Amino acid sequence: MMNEFDCRKVWALNLPLLFLGSLVLALSLAGSVGAQAEPTAAEADQSWIEEIEKIFIPSEQCKQCHDRHYEEWKGMREQTMDLKTFGRVDGALLHGTALTSPVFQTVLGLWLQTKPDADQRNRCLSCHAPSVTVFPQHTDRIIDQVMKGGKHVIVEGISCSACHLISGTQENPNGHPTFKISAGATIFGPYAEPDENLVHPSKQAGVYKGAHYCASCHFGKVKDVMREDIPGEILKGTICQDCHMEQSTGSSTSQRGALTRPIGRHWFQGIVIPGIMLSNRNLQAEWFSRVDIDVKPGQGVIEGEVLVRNGALPHTFPGGDPVLKQFFVTIVLKTKAGEIVDQYEERFGKTFEELLRGPIPRPLVNGGTTRHISFSLKSPSDTKGLVLEAALSYALIPNPTAELKAAYLATLPTDKDREKAEAIIQDYSAPRLLTFRTMNL
Repeated sequence: MMNEFDCRKVWALNLPLLFLGSLVLALSLAGSVGAQAEPTAAEADQSWIEEIEKIFIPSEQCKQCHDRHYEEWKGMREQTMDLKTFGRVDGALLHGTALTSPVFQTVLGLWLQTKPDADQRNRCLSCHAPSVTVFPQHTDRIIDQVMKGGKHVIVEGISCSACHLISGTQENPNGHPTFKISAGATIFGPYAEPDENLVHPSKQAGVYKGAHYCASCHFGKVKDVMREDIPGEILKGTICQDCHMEQSTGSSTSQRGALTRPIGRHWFQGIVIPGIMLSNRNLQAEWFSRVDIDVKPGQGVIEGEVLVRNGALPHTFPGGDPVLKQFFVTIVLKTKAGEIVDQYEERFGKTFEELLRGPIPRPLVNGGTTRHISFSLKSPSDTKGLVLEAALSYALIPNPTAELKAAYLATLPTDKDREKAEAIIQDYSAPRLLTFRTMNL
């Protein structure tokens, strides 16, 4: 054991070493501080995301209290068989994947080859990433992440805050969407008396209980995007949320809340495939499109109209997208043996080159309306025994030209990426039958 003198001796001998160590530590800390003051290029490149997230709080933070809604939004909870029955994942409209979807990446990639200007790019992204309505200067940065795909998409699209910063609607002279975002700390929702909490101020906004909330982006579904209700005799008083946000009773948070409150699920279940058509016959009568034939046989020609009708419920079936959808009306004249005498087809919808250039047209199939499509077919002088068929089909996206498709595929880095994109294009641009009518002449 050392005595007091020996301890002082050891301390004196090691004092230079201690000073040197302190000096090294101080220099190290100074270097560290300097590194923080001057971020690397990679760190500086992420500063724009931090700017967005100061207003549009990442949904991961909302999960701490609203875990049920977060998991539904993310697609992690109770995915039913309609997600897989037809081999496609768009049976449930998961808003949490609106920006990361490979389908959106492919469609956006094709459209970008048409050289849209800055305003058009911002309009395109405003529903998939509402933050660009507040931060238009970051539109191209978000597009760049989408085109890189997968883990590169860091910024959120339709997030919790993107929906719950909406305080109302507004007329939009430049086109849709019509939602009004209040870029502040207040979170808006449907409850008249939101619970007080230490995380964020809450406030009721009536728009959450109106059809015009959803119609801000799904504007092809209704005749008047500013109208709060959906007109219709059979489903009078029903709004989008009644069907697409399945109602239950409980608490909107995992921590506390009124257990008797009505709450809506946040996975927005919908259908884009006729094979999953609802069993309610009254609903089908108002919802589902149908065709009739008005024909006038003449000498060597058959002229007439195909009447495309949709019921009083303004619901353009199928799918929620109001811009991309294509409709096809096909009229075929056949013999009894099934031989085609003559046929005519008309397409309704915009090409990729036309998308968001000018006003967005009303869709072919729209609630409470009847569209008249004229046709003229060559026929033999004796039309007895001939059969006239009229069919209504749809595709979820336009079929790109060969040049446009080749230009987009050339931007993809690997053969695997190109194969995946080609499969999406083929699947989503392929016409699918909605309904048809036959008439014996």
